[in-house]
Amino acid sequence: MVKNIFNVLKSNISTKSSQRLPKSKYIQYEKKGIYSEESVISQLESEFMVGPIKLRQIVQHFLSEFKKGLEIEDYTLAMIPSFVTELPNGKELGNYLSLDLGVSEIHLEPQHQVRVRQKKFYIPETARNADGERLFDFMADSVESFLKETGNSLENEYELGFTFSFPVRQTGINSGELYLWSKEFNCRNTQGNDVVRMLNDAFKRNKINVHIRALVNDTVGILMAGAYKDPQTHIGLVLGEGTNVAYIENLEKIKKWRGPQPESGKMIINTEWGDFDDEKIVLPINKFDILVDQKSTNPGKHVFEKMISGFYLGEIVRLTCLFLIEKKMLFNGRSSPVIEKPNSFEIQYLSRIERDYTIDLSDTKLILQDLLLIPYTTLKDRRIVRRVVELVNIRSARLTACGIVSLLHQMNKMDGCTIAVDNFIDEYPHFINRMRDAIHELLGIFSENVIIINNKDGSSIGAGIIVSMVNK
Repeated sequence: MVKNIFNVLKSNISTKSSQRLPKSKYIQYEKKGIYSEESVISQLESEFMVGPIKLRQIVQHFLSEFKKGLEIEDYTLAMIPSFVTELPNGKELGNYLSLDLGVSEIHLEPQHQVRVRQKKFYIPETARNADGERLFDFMADSVESFLKETGNSLENEYELGFTFSFPVRQTGINSGELYLWSKEFNCRNTQGNDVVRMLNDAFKRNKINVHIRALVNDTVGILMAGAYKDPQTHIGLVLGEGTNVAYIENLEKIKKWRGPQPESGKMIINTEWGDFDDEKIVLPINKFDILVDQKSTNPGKHVFEKMISGFYLGEIVRLTCLFLIEKKMLFNGRSSPVIEKPNSFEIQYLSRIERDYTIDLSDTKLILQDLLLIPYTTLKDRRIVRRVVELVNIRSARLTACGIVSLLHQMNKMDGCTIAVDNFIDEYPHFINRMRDAIHELLGIFSENVIIINNKDGSSIGAGIIVSMVNK
């Protein structure tokens, strides 16, 4: 099974990729059937490490792609105007509903205070890959369930901010056409349709008295929630199942904009940066990235997302481990049915492994032997796996830093900028520090002006704030 997985790569790996491996040492150890821990880790580092020269190349390519995306309709890097043209001033008040992967009741109170009541809903696999009507009915049912559980009358009318975390060509503050699914969603009869209309239809079918006042990308919501408390917040970053970022742009740079000219002269842009470098010009793509892409529901799309977001990091680790098992560099060549199952190396495992500071890596042993059912692991095996996890996540943090630094250059915000980030990196050890290290490599002393804050429930709160602003 392991061999079959990697046979598909033979015709796809370029000569350039194969040259990354220290071949002489590899062949020497392969002939002996013995692999030192140092040689294995050296090969892994050659696959995953991203040096300062490459970081700068990526930043330059980002800036070039930003410019094209702001000028050209339907460009690969979409750079979508959000129709949000000003930041909150802290005077926004009221009670609103917000819908994303959960339902929230947002209470905006005086002096920048926010109260949130929330219930998360897990979208079942059957709804992720079904007819679109089923997915939107599930969302509508979730809102109704939340209203009942929180004692809200179903007779009342409610205003809702709809946080939709997939690529949408926004055509108004409360309208937008879905053009691509990501994060392994793939619902039929949806692409090209207005997602607000599809959800409104679901509310009508289920006789739920809710009106959508704003369509909000989650990154825009996070940025707005950050700016509600810190006016220097100019970037909203998501690093969860998928990844995306929003930032504030001068309208004069958005050459493709055909709408009215807002008084602020500004527009929040949803970059859809998961699609950055789908052409594979500059990103340091290795054989494991290629395999992840080939086995995804959208091969060739969201290449950047598949290298840095939480949904895919565990899969990169799993495929790397399978490669090492095939070469008898890990677990003495012994696999298990569990680790051979796609997406079985969960993101929580990665976090636990990096937090395992015991001498014998006992929690890593538990994950490998009790959860992934590897028959037996040595301390050497566990150290190698831990290094794989570190390398995959260091690369994610450094590539993320490239995009952030590019945005700082794009906005000319070297004098100070706050970045509001969702919960993922607050839960993952070392991620922020690794990102800061790479930002410092790229910006030097100016990196001290970059503040990164965790913004819990930011997308939900931001959607409520935007609804309040729409109602002014």
